[in-house]
Amino acid sequence: MTLSLSPDAVADPGLPATAQLPIVRTGTPPEHHATAFPQLPRIVFGGGILLVAILFAAGAWQRRWIADDGLIVLRTVRNLLAGNGPVFNMGERVETNTSTAWTYVVWFFSWLTQGRLEYVVLTIALTLSVLAVVIAMLGAGRLWGGTRSTLLVPAGALVYIALPPARDYATSGLENCLVIFWLAVLWWGLMRWAQAETVRPAAFFGLVFWAGLAPLIRPELTVVGGLAVLLLCCAPVPRTRLRPWMFRVLIGVVAGLTPIAYQIWRMGYYALPFPNTAVAKDAGGAKWHQGFIYLQDLAGPYLLWLPLLILGIWAGVALRARRIRWAARRLRAPATIAALMIGSGILLTVYELRVGGDFMHGRMLLPQLFCLLAPVMVLPIRLGRDRTAVTALVTLACTAGWALFAANITAITSGTEIRSSGIVDERIYYVLNGGHDHPILAEDYLDYPRMRPLLRDIGDTPNGGLVVNLPDQTYWYVIPPPQPVPEGGAGHTVLFLNLGMTSMNLPLHVRVIDPMGLAYPLAAHTDRVTDGRIGHDKNLNGSWVVADTGVVDKHPWMAAHIEESAVARSRAALSCPTTQDLLASVRAPLTFTRFRHNLMQALTFANTRIDRIPRYELQRCDLADPIPK
Repeated sequence: MTLSLSPDAVADPGLPATAQLPIVRTGTPPEHHATAFPQLPRIVFGGGILLVAILFAAGAWQRRWIADDGLIVLRTVRNLLAGNGPVFNMGERVETNTSTAWTYVVWFFSWLTQGRLEYVVLTIALTLSVLAVVIAMLGAGRLWGGTRSTLLVPAGALVYIALPPARDYATSGLENCLVIFWLAVLWWGLMRWAQAETVRPAAFFGLVFWAGLAPLIRPELTVVGGLAVLLLCCAPVPRTRLRPWMFRVLIGVVAGLTPIAYQIWRMGYYALPFPNTAVAKDAGGAKWHQGFIYLQDLAGPYLLWLPLLILGIWAGVALRARRIRWAARRLRAPATIAALMIGSGILLTVYELRVGGDFMHGRMLLPQLFCLLAPVMVLPIRLGRDRTAVTALVTLACTAGWALFAANITAITSGTEIRSSGIVDERIYYVLNGGHDHPILAEDYLDYPRMRPLLRDIGDTPNGGLVVNLPDQTYWYVIPPPQPVPEGGAGHTVLFLNLGMTSMNLPLHVRVIDPMGLAYPLAAHTDRVTDGRIGHDKNLNGSWVVADTGVVDKHPWMAAHIEESAVARSRAALSCPTTQDLLASVRAPLTFTRFRHNLMQALTFANTRIDRIPRYELQRCDLADPIPK
């Protein structure tokens, strides 16, 4: 007896609408195996979704917080709401947020509700995270479907929500929630398209548009969105008044219009073809060894290979028992969509391994895991006394047991210390260092070391100046501006690594920059420090900032750890024509001429690098050394 799946679908009244699959053709009517409770599949499927949603929401709320990096996004939103444009510091066009879409989603709802930014982003993040898992389960329900004798129960969904990092980054203020929500909607939409009797233009092009948003969600998701658009473009064209080639051109226009338009604007406005974070972290570089350390840091403590193996066996047994021919040679087929998600997850994992992962435990591998789990978010249990049902029940029990184990593990908690790998449990780190179980508001981070003294020292120096933290991190030093000081003060610039908590506790007119370059283009365009901490492997010396800000460069007014000779060389190095052009691209007034110049030179600026050692930078630019030998 052979089953075949066809896209010519008819609904099974005994299944939830979201779990219906194409008509099942067998030698025996499905009703032959029907349960005495025809509504049981609907109840089990809906109840499973509700249970997972409640568990995930409760777990995420229990670990609610907003990360320091999440507060970086809110600084840009504050500038947008204030009319200063999508910038981190006024007068300096730097894109500090990797996810363009997340910035504008938070801005829109903040403008709409006029609520406190931290509460707005917390609500959005939790809502999108829970919806992502729910929609992914609906997509998997469409994939597996079945008859009245088949129950669809949570499987991969339990694995995802059990992982502590998944619950941590459900409310962190970072774009993880939007990423998995975009993946879930894409997965569900593609499954719906693969099983539809007829293709409706509005729904189809809505799916195309959604797939095209990939680079705005996160640049590396272009892999997933690109494959989805390619699939939709290469699949048989539905009956329309348009010729096939015209229909495919329209697909390209709908998918590419928004990201291409934004890309042109980005290159003219920010003078880069990608977010500044990609420059600051050298996203094109290779650190394979560190990448595998990052993978082990997630997979090892939770034994993550175990549930993936269990779910793979469960899915294989279910397929074999049903003898499904997946019509894999057809583009518009459920098997093709499942393969696309799994393949995308593998490709994204390889990319993350290449760039070295991240410094936040598990965060940058969560979208990859979500892709891999999408086809098995729910899995079938066939009612009856055969071995298939027994196997499914055993594997369900094993999956649930692993989920209980993983949800309560604390093996990766490193307290207040950063481990030798450079990876840290970010939430626990800030909870313990700041003394708040749920650091959400910007002022919650005032109890983080050095934050309150920073605000005090800025308040005590109305003339302004450059505020730097001493190397031993004991206290702040305010380097004053030169005389005469303009009326109202020369303004403050703060140089510190923790951009989020610093910038959100200071007014917008206070400039906040960092030595690794997330918000400071001069630091972003330096080279990586060999074997530096992943995500923090750029470190611009304070002498550059003294020269760039024009504060007093003599001792004792200047901090003792900054050498006067280094400042003199840094000032001379800043006169390098390529460096001047680079800084003008983000600081000069945005005229049409400047926009055009930035647009034409964006790729050149992206590849421009500055030697962080002033003496070597002078040699690179063929400039005279101002310090006699």
